[in-house]
Amino acid sequence: MNVPRIKKFLSEVKQGVIPKTIWLYDEVGSNDDAKREIKRLFDKVTFDTPKPPSLIERILQISTNKNSIILDSFAGSGTTAHAVLNLNKKDGGKRKFICIEMEDYAETITAERVKRVIKGYGTAEATKGNFDFFKLGQPMFLDDGNLNELVGIEKIRQYVYYTETKTPLTETKHKDNKHFLGKNNDTAYYFHYEQDEVTTLDHAFLATMKTKAEQYVIYADNCLLTKDFMTKHHIIFKKIPRDITRF
Repeated sequence: MNVPRIKKFLSEVKQGVIPKTIWLYDEVGSNDDAKREIKRLFDKVTFDTPKPPSLIERILQISTNKNSIILDSFAGSGTTAHAVLNLNKKDGGKRKFICIEMEDYAETITAERVKRVIKGYGTAEATKGNFDFFKLGQPMFLDDGNLNELVGIEKIRQYVYYTETKTPLTETKHKDNKHFLGKNNDTAYYFHYEQDEVTTLDHAFLATMKTKAEQYVIYADNCLLTKDFMTKHHIIFKKIPRDITRF
């Protein structure tokens, strides 16, 4: 008796050779090759455990297409970015990479390597391409869950508005009070905040609001409005997460 098997038409079968279980040195290189590559890039070995770009290229050939976005959360010396740029140059791909590195060599080694690969180094031709380099700023919240006010009012306002609406805050001139963030889906958002004093949502603050909306979301330190009043006027109060005892 024959064993049941799945029947596939030729048009449904992916073309190419099935990857081997073992990748040999002449296919994917070695750590020694990776160290020599680093030395060619920086004239010295600046990283103890680099991976060979040829190994990552092989992985990308199997696991990505020409328009993939590749994420490397532990970028190290930047081998993944190097491999993506090499592979794009070889097959005309438009792959993109996101590399994250928390160590202090992120700029001097990781990002610098990507720059040199793009421009060309030693006998290696330029791959061309581009990338953006960003440094992680202050955390928005402290370990105790309170707002980190050192990030600055503009960053806080942007964060609050995006959290509420999932749209970026566009700072434009308006005729409302300075605490107005914006209006989205007929909801007006206010961030009633002062760095060195406690703020209160009360009738006096409401009198300064000029934007007409179906609903109002207002951040402040305290609220003196009654629940019935807020329900009637479609007002949602949200307490600003910060330690107001220091005031």
